[in-house]
Amino acid sequence: MSEESVPQQGGAGGAGGASGQPKGLLQQMEELMAALNADLSALDADLQSTSGTRRGAGGAEDGG
Repeated sequence: MSEESVPQQGGAGGAGGASGQPKGLLQQMEELMAALNADLSALDADLQSTSGTRRGAGGAEDGG
């Protein structure tokens, strides 16, 4: 897995703050969601290219 060019400043922890003032919770959530979305998009593309025609072969079906 290769990491995409996501502008991360510190890491996943955020112990303090790189440039003085700590980020707000909303800012952290936005960044985490953006990173998660990018990872899920890459995973989805990888799965689609791998599965090909085997789309509904009986795998991760979530029936509410």
